[in-house]
Amino acid sequence: MTDTRISELAVDADSVWIPARATTVGADNEYPEEGPAKEVATRGFWVQKYPVTNGRFAEFVAATGYLTVAERPLNPADYPGAPPENLQPGSMVFHRTAGPVDLKHLSQWWTWTPGACWNHPRGPRSSLRNRENHPVVHIAFEDAEAYADWAGLALPTETEWEVAARGGLDRATYTWGDEPEPAGRKLANYWHGEFPYLPDTGYGQTTPVGSFPANGYGLFDMAGNVWEWTTDYYGEDRATTPCCAEGSYDRSQPQFAIPRRVVKGGSFLCADSYCMRYRPSARRPQMVDTGMSHIGFRCVLR
Repeated sequence: MTDTRISELAVDADSVWIPARATTVGADNEYPEEGPAKEVATRGFWVQKYPVTNGRFAEFVAATGYLTVAERPLNPADYPGAPPENLQPGSMVFHRTAGPVDLKHLSQWWTWTPGACWNHPRGPRSSLRNRENHPVVHIAFEDAEAYADWAGLALPTETEWEVAARGGLDRATYTWGDEPEPAGRKLANYWHGEFPYLPDTGYGQTTPVGSFPANGYGLFDMAGNVWEWTTDYYGEDRATTPCCAEGSYDRSQPQFAIPRRVVKGGSFLCADSYCMRYRPSARRPQMVDTGMSHIGFRCVLR
């Protein structure tokens, strides 16, 4: 990395410098996969202030002609037993339910939607009109990596992402501190209201980046809005991070030899009553070939 490249990014208003430091990542008192907590030392790095937006991703597509995973035909051999109607380009789209449902069954609010992709986020008849400044979604890992390569950047590791998300608050529960969001003060775009059918006004969907307060490093949307890709393969906890793709396969679905990477930050669908993962230590696995209507990314420069 040259001094010139560093100075170019240093004056970019959309980038923030994260200083070298020791930070505790993970948590021992939350979901099991978040532990064990451990202290890590990171070198300084730059990180984008916001998730990559639809507008920025459109620039990439216009410059390269890139076709996202959700826009490409599917190979039936990769999805044994899948119904033929599902074997066409598309992605998973969230739909509110008509009323209370059993939260054990995600299929009640997630629908495979042919034609859904980054520029048709709710299906083939939807568009990005008035959503240019929303985070891009329906992004598979390969798509995020391709954008990062084009931009001369990289995707963050899980540790880098979490250190940045903490904003200098070591061991804090949230990006803003230890106390939950107080009544009447909006701090993050996570699900407010009855999940998954009755969000409070202004919630239940993505919001323009920067709509909520920044953390201590000046980074926005490190809690909620969209999940963000990292480069780490997913293990069942922090002590079993796989070194390669095979170790990240979902053992409950042996028929799918698809690697899983760690996504961080939670999304507009994280509800306290269901998935309280809009916290820095929270993590979840995501199959690398699967974008959804609440998954995006941001980049770093080391």
